[in-house]
This record gives sequence, C-alpha cells and structure tokens, in this order.
Amino acid sequence: MDINAIRRDFPVLHQLVHGKPLVYLDSAATAHKPRQVLEAISNFYQRDNANVHRAIHTLGERATASYEGARQKVATFIGARSAKQCIFTKNATEAINLVAYSWMHHLQPGDEIVLTPMEHHSNLVPWQQIAERRQAKLRFLPIMPDGQLDTAQLGDYISAKTRLVALTHVSNVLGVINPVQQITAAAHAVGARVLVDGAQSVPHMPVNVEQLGCDFLAFSGHKMCGPTGIGVLYGKEEALKELEPFLFGGEMISSVCLTSATWKEIPWRFEAGTPNIAGAVGLAAAIDYLSGIGMENIADHNAKLVAYAQERLQSISDLVTYGPSAPRGALIAFNLGQVHPHDVATILDQEGVAVRAGHHCAQPIMEWLQVPATVRASFYLYNNEEEIDVLLQALVKTKEFFSHVAR
Repeated sequence: MDINAIRRDFPVLHQLVHGKPLVYLDSAATAHKPRQVLEAISNFYQRDNANVHRAIHTLGERATASYEGARQKVATFIGARSAKQCIFTKNATEAINLVAYSWMHHLQPGDEIVLTPMEHHSNLVPWQQIAERRQAKLRFLPIMPDGQLDTAQLGDYISAKTRLVALTHVSNVLGVINPVQQITAAAHAVGARVLVDGAQSVPHMPVNVEQLGCDFLAFSGHKMCGPTGIGVLYGKEEALKELEPFLFGGEMISSVCLTSATWKEIPWRFEAGTPNIAGAVGLAAAIDYLSGIGMENIADHNAKLVAYAQERLQSISDLVTYGPSAPRGALIAFNLGQVHPHDVATILDQEGVAVRAGHHCAQPIMEWLQVPATVRASFYLYNNEEEIDVLLQALVKTKEFFSHVAR
C-alpha cells in the first residue's frame, strides 16, 4: 500500500486544525471520503439525477442501472450469493431495527434473545424494546477478563429457548473480534437465527457472509469511505422471507386497491419510498476504491498500526488500554490516569489530533470496565505511524498539563 498516494485521495486530511496538521483518528465513528467517491456523487447529481424503477426515460434508466449496480457490488463485496439478498437502508442502525421489527412476530412469551454486553446501543436497545413487547427474555454471553467472549459456556446460554443471537463482529470499544462462525454454528444447532453487527468489521477486513454463516449482517456506508445516509442489511433468502415489511408506501408495493395491497419481491419490499440513490452510487464507488486497494491489505495495514500504537502507548505511565492485545480491530480505547476522557480529547484537539471520547454508545461495557468513559483512537487505511507518534506527543503534553494543574 502506498499510504502517501492514498492520503492524496482524501482532501479533508490536508488541513490545519488549531494551526496544526490534522491527525484524524476517529474513523470508527465515521471514515473520510476519497475524491473518487465525492466525484461519483457529484457526477450522479449533475448527469443522471432521476428517480429509480419508475421512469422509462433515459435519466431514469441510468439512475436505476446505477442503483441496482450498486446493490450487485455490495453483494460481491461481502460474498453474497445474490444481489437480492442485500437491502439498502439508512445505516446499520436502521438495518438492525428492520430485522427487529419485521421479525418479532416469531417471538413468543418466554423465548430468549442472546446478546453480548459489548454491543453498541444500536444492537441492544432495539432488542430491549422487542423483548418487552413480546415478553421475551434477554440473555448475555459472559466476557472474560481480557474482554473476549467466554465461548466455553455457549451451551449454557444458547439453548432450545433461543430464537435469535445478535452480536457485534468487532467491538467498537474493546476491539475484540468475536468468533462469529463458532457462535453461529451453536445458534443454528438449536434452530436460532443470527444477526451480526458488521459496522466495525466490513470496512476493515475481508468479510464473507457465506463463511460467517450468519442469517443477517448489518453495516453502514459512512464507515467504509462511503457517504452518510446509506447502509445495508444482508440476509439469507430463507431468513428474509420470514420478515414482514414495517415501512409501507410507494415503491415497495406490487398492487394496491382501496382496502388491501400486495408487496414486491425481496429486497424491494423493504425499500419503501424514494431511496438514497446518490448514497448507493457513492457506496459503490467506495467499494471500488477499497477493492482496488484490497481488503486483506487494509486489514494488514490496520493490524500494523494497532500493534505500533499499543507498543507506543505503553511508554506512557498511568495510561490504561482496554481489550485484548491481538488480534483486534482497528481501534484502541484508553484512559490517561484520572484525567477525564473529555479533557484528554480537548487537549488532543488543540494539537490537531481528532479522537473520540465518551461511552461510544456502549454504556453497558463501560459499566463492565468500571469507568464512565474512555478515549478512543481508531485507525484506517489513510493513517500512518507518524500520526501515532503525534498522538503520543500530544498525550505526553496532556499528562504534563494536568500534572501542573494538580499541583
């Protein structure tokens, strides 16, 4: 990977923040967009802007071809058998909610939904609401001291009562890469469905849904160099057939009379109204960009950055990192002594370093860590070791500043 060439593709990286060169270490929240994606979106609006599926004029046909072509690129990117298995949503959150509300009629009182304590709120709160409505029970797989799931106890949690297992592929706090294949096999052995939150995995590593075996996979375009407002729900065909639409209106119907209606085939029955066509075009361009570099190359690059950052962070006394050493996702959560994470992030920002601070929409795992919040540095294909050195220098300054304040 030619990192310098890659960095030249991202206009936003070449700016000063508080007079310092920007060091963007917040890609777990949202990734930046290369020129190729920005140009694809601009070209669509300047040349092909029209609604999809509904018009037979030239612009409508071109827009439809681009939109459905994007669906095929998504399917190929994640190893799906058919483009019809990929539903466009607003983001991973909407994809998860689509499953939750469209599938909940399969739950009976006393049925169980199995989750993990490390879930993003987007893969926790919907299941809390569905469990309450259907009188189902939530169960949580145990976590070992290093943050990894204790899979030795799977049989104690995934049982004949389990109807669905929902878990993150990569924790957005701990960086844990969960053993999705093993957990999926255990769930399928008792007839349960499996939903995987791929928001932190699909952008950073090769993900093949056939190999994972999961029934559903949700991810967002904006975390993988695509635009905001576009996400994907993948589903096995037999699993998608179990879902009932929960958004109704134009585009998703086959026929309508005054008192009843019928639905289009999957996936269009789940895409009511005018979709985010430009978002799909941008996502397709992002997939082309990432594929051109190679997902294995990106995963290797991320692993090297994480290993380098872990080694450098150990040189700072009173700095505590969370999660396993390796393998792990492209992020590190940490705390610097007794300094509040928000204060750390504020000082880092003055040095041009953008990190995340807070509970990262994962309050239960903060409770498990026994901290109110953490600082999170997350990396992507456009980051380099020099930026990690800048992070370290800024953290040393932060520590010195608060040492003086304490005196």
